[in-house]
Amino acid sequence: MQLTENALKVLRTRYLLKNEKGEVVESPEEMFRRVARAIASSESLYGEDPLEWEERFYKVMTDLLFLPNTPTLINAGKEIGQLAACFVLPVDDSMKSIFDSLKNAALILQSGGGTGFSFSRLRPRSDIVKSTGGIASGPVSFMRIYNTATEVIKQGGARRGANMGILRVDHPDILEFIRIKRQEEELSNFNISVAITDRFMQALRDDTEYELINPRSRRVTGRLRAREVFDEIVESAWETGDPGLVFIDRINRDNPTPHIGEIESTNPCGEQPLLPYEACVLGSINLSRVLKEGSHALHRYEIDWELLSSLVRLAVRFLDDAIDANKYPVPEIERMHKGNRKIGLGVMGWADLLIRLGIRYNSKRAFRLAREVMGFIRNRAREASSELARKRGSFPNFEGSVYDTPEYRSRGGLRNATTTTIAPTGTLSIIAGCSSGIEPLFAIAYKRLVLDTELYEIHPYFLEIARKRGFYSPELIQRINRKGNLRGIKEVPGDVKRVFVTALEIPPEDHIEMQAAFQEFTDNAVSKTINLKNRATREDVARAFLLAYEKGCKGITVFRYGSKRGTLIKAEEVV
Repeated sequence: MQLTENALKVLRTRYLLKNEKGEVVESPEEMFRRVARAIASSESLYGEDPLEWEERFYKVMTDLLFLPNTPTLINAGKEIGQLAACFVLPVDDSMKSIFDSLKNAALILQSGGGTGFSFSRLRPRSDIVKSTGGIASGPVSFMRIYNTATEVIKQGGARRGANMGILRVDHPDILEFIRIKRQEEELSNFNISVAITDRFMQALRDDTEYELINPRSRRVTGRLRAREVFDEIVESAWETGDPGLVFIDRINRDNPTPHIGEIESTNPCGEQPLLPYEACVLGSINLSRVLKEGSHALHRYEIDWELLSSLVRLAVRFLDDAIDANKYPVPEIERMHKGNRKIGLGVMGWADLLIRLGIRYNSKRAFRLAREVMGFIRNRAREASSELARKRGSFPNFEGSVYDTPEYRSRGGLRNATTTTIAPTGTLSIIAGCSSGIEPLFAIAYKRLVLDTELYEIHPYFLEIARKRGFYSPELIQRINRKGNLRGIKEVPGDVKRVFVTALEIPPEDHIEMQAAFQEFTDNAVSKTINLKNRATREDVARAFLLAYEKGCKGITVFRYGSKRGTLIKAEEVV
């Protein structure tokens, strides 16, 4: 196996089996064998030979062409056996529901999953509590309790506790929620997002007020000027990176099973909108390896569409098998996941693929290719899902779903209510030795901290090109290490600088354009950080938010370099 030193460090720290003394007792090959065997065991449920599929799954993972989400790599074949990364739990307006969900969240966090909650059903602060004659403390007070519990659990040390907290923009406590993370110690185990409605966006456009609704009584309790609320969101996001936005009406227009329920929340990184009690297993294809020698004299590489097609089919099967192999922490989650059988196949290594093809990340060619690649993946994923449905049956809630049409019925139905998601792939991309998700390179050379382990990285393609074209020197690498990018470094030719563009050199509009390009062909949502320079203004943040809505994104997270919180819940901690 071709694993980098950093990949081995991450595997030893977190993924490989350890004995009671904490010593590693498993090799990377043995880990992949353990995972392949556990997932392929589901094949026997459908009259297939598990050994044949174990070999196929093992090969695709050890070739680093496809990797499932972190909980699958850590837990498959072990007693805990919990394989999903993404969960959403309901929080109803009763003490019993609030603490039942906290208990369920504790079990999920302990097993390595990340949990999303909407606190929008909770009555606002100072509302009446009829049963006791007391006064309600409001959603934010309960979020603090959830945050403290997460701090204690910390997912058994394997992964940092991660939650998403969402509140609707028309909840009476919305301003308290928006401002909460300006105090640095608050809700450190939460990413937070405001659920933005179309009605709010209309009021923002018209510069009018909109109604606040008490979720307990469903009565209008007040009005706020949309512009003032939006400015508060912008101020907090500029200062701290939180809150993000989720465009909740758009998400529900794409809900494949509206007859089963309404989507209120997403997982911690925002890429997986889910119904209450739903889970999703994710996996990513490593695009940096889906290349072959180019037939054109000017292009050394081209995309191997045949390989990509076969990977999509295999990955869909792997993820569908994972649903059956999964040991669920809560019975309601098992019922919901097996009812809709949602999977989320995505990509990593996108920036690397573009570099190999000689295409600048923020160029029209790159945006066009994003639509072509993701459109291809989604079409092939749905074909693979229909193929499985013909053998194994459609997902149980198929009848009444948006796919319950003559077209899909003639294909034999659909095995999975969703098939595609773009996840951040933080540590997975380190294992695979590629760039993360659909993000641009953050830097050409840098140091990063993963679970208290310092990793030094210099982009291998840059080293390769520098040596091949004769401008490599140790001094050059030291200078790039200090700077992170290639701006102003004379030895580096212009065509190399053009292709090795970094996140902070890319305007926010182009980050959003890339997110929107992938979103167009993604069933679920797209995890993408809109990186802003430290000197970015509040107006820049406001523009980014409005553009994301206009372009059809399902949500947006901005992060201004060096702003107060210092870092988001890092992608590598979550997926």
